[in-house]
Order: sequence, then structure tokens, then C-alpha cells
Amino acid sequence: MQNTDRFDAASLQQLRHAFVKLKTEQKLRNREAAIALGISEGEALAAFVGERVVRLAPRFIELFEEVPQLGAVMALTRNEAAVHEKDGQYEQMSHNGDVGLVLGGAIDLRVFYQHWASGFAVREATAHGEQKSLQFFDAQGHAVHKIFLREHSNHPAFDTFVERWRAAEQVPGLTVSAASAPPDVKDDSEIDVPAFHAAWDAMTDTHQFFGLLRKFGLARTQALRLAERRYAQPVSPAALQNLLVRASETGVPIMVFVGNRGMIQIHSGPVHSIRVMGPWLNVLDPGFNLHLRADLLASAWVVRKPTSDGIVTSLELFDAQGENIAMLFGARKPGTPELDGWRELIAELEPLQDEVSV
Repeated sequence: MQNTDRFDAASLQQLRHAFVKLKTEQKLRNREAAIALGISEGEALAAFVGERVVRLAPRFIELFEEVPQLGAVMALTRNEAAVHEKDGQYEQMSHNGDVGLVLGGAIDLRVFYQHWASGFAVREATAHGEQKSLQFFDAQGHAVHKIFLREHSNHPAFDTFVERWRAAEQVPGLTVSAASAPPDVKDDSEIDVPAFHAAWDAMTDTHQFFGLLRKFGLARTQALRLAERRYAQPVSPAALQNLLVRASETGVPIMVFVGNRGMIQIHSGPVHSIRVMGPWLNVLDPGFNLHLRADLLASAWVVRKPTSDGIVTSLELFDAQGENIAMLFGARKPGTPELDGWRELIAELEPLQDEVSV
């Protein structure tokens, strides 16, 4: 929605000037420049509506399911500590209520439309020419998902798409809201730990884990801490780099999940080029890039969940607030057991001793 109370024309002009100046002089990305100005990325982008930015109608399910028209593009999903970039075609678009699925050869998404609040079509001048993108944000102005056109994308279809989904009002500015308080969780002493253990042991699908959290009033890291150690074992945060390097050396295909409240993006396949650049741990492969702030990685857990296909094992990464940064699995399809090669890589990770005995 457009902002009618925070910015007048003069303040919007001032914001645009300050944003461009920061980006140019300090060579910052949009998100970094917005943070430096004390605003969200969505607010910064919305200030340019009517210039190089077009506000999209908030009919997100309908418009998003037309994205396959754009051809092969780059999909980007991020959170505070990780950025997941995947080249490919959006295919097999579907939804059930506010939850969407995108399935295809490369682009694999789980979409939570209830957290989408605004969307924009962006044309931005770069050193390599005009960059076209679709960018979607939550109610706080934080990026949910972005789609960047490549040289080989269907650029005429992008122009048609933008005209079709252009919002009736093209007024600059964006009203954002404060984030809602996290759901209440119970104190450890209030948890029926034996019942929780029994429910974990009775799982037949990895997705049932989220139901366990709700049923027992648990935060995710709290659940891992209270779980039996045969099912959840803390490891060093350095385990991520070790695992990626070993996966690249052995060729074991993996799945890398990165998400936020409105989107989860998944890579399935091998990884090859693992590089550390300052605080960033990177996978730099053709068609897939992962950028993860290792300095924001506070805890890592090897998690085993019973399923009808046998135990499914993941490496789950969290920041200091207990927010999930990323999850890694061995590549698999429903109905097939976990790869032995993946279990061997996990077995190489050295457990940490923790204070909880269960």
C-alpha cells in the first residue's frame, strides 16, 4: 500500500537522492543502502515508484503463477544470514489456499502468500546494461522473493507482464508495520518431555515436525535441545563448511533450503566450488549460488526424523535468536530412502557435548 503519512514529496525526493548517493559512493547493494538509511529495502524501492519502479497489483497468487512466461530467469530468496540464488524456469505452479508450490527442473519453491504485502517491477541501470526484476516484500518491507531476468530471458513477456499487473495507483512510498511478536513458547519445565519424545519417535513424515512444535508449545531450537540425542545432536557451526567441502569432494548430491516467512527456496544436486570470502561462506556454481554469513551462525544441529521411508537426516543452522538460516539434506524424493553417501558425510561431523541430558 502506498504511504500517505510518513513521506511528503520533498522527503521522498530527499530519500531518493540519499539512497542513490549511498549506492554510488559506497558501492552498496539496495538492501545495504536501505539499512544505512534506517529504512527497509521495500521502503527504499517504493520511493522510486513512478520513475524506474512500477507498483504491482497485490493479487499475488494470480500474478506469480504467470511468471513462467518470463522464461529462464534467476530466483533469489534470502533471510538475514543467507542468500540462495538459482537459475532456471518456473514450472508447475500451483497453490492450495495461501500456500503455493513451484516445481520444476531447477526452480523449487514453497510459497506462503499470507506474508506477501507488496510487489514491484524494477528496471535498474547497471554497468552491464538495464537489469529487470520482480521483487516482493512482506509487511515490514523485507524482501520475500526476487526474480531477475537474464540476457536470455523473455524480455518482451516481462514488459507485457508489468502492464498487465500494474497497480491502478502509482504513488511513491510504502507504509510498513512492526513485526508481530513471536508466538509464546513454554518454559522447559512446562514441557511433557516423555510425551514429546514419544511423538517424535512416532513421526512418519518430516513435515509433522512443525505440528509437534505447535502441540507442545516449543520453539524450534528448544525442541532440538530437549529431543533425544539419537534424534538431535549439536555440532560445531564450522560443520557447514566441512560438510559442503566434503559434498563437493565426494559428489554426493544434496538439498539446500533457505527461506523466510514468505518463501522457501531449494537447491537439489551436487555442489562444486566452495569459497570463503571474509565472513561469507559461498557456493559459486553455474546455476546455483549460496552466500551465508558464517559469523551469524550461532548453532548447528544434526537432526534425524523418522519417516515412512526410514530416518531422514538434516544439518540445521540457526542464528543467535534461534531463527533458522538454512537446512541441508541428502538429495532424495518421497518414497525413496536416504542416500548412504549423505549419512556417511553426516557421520564425519563431530558432535558437541551439551548440558542437556535426555
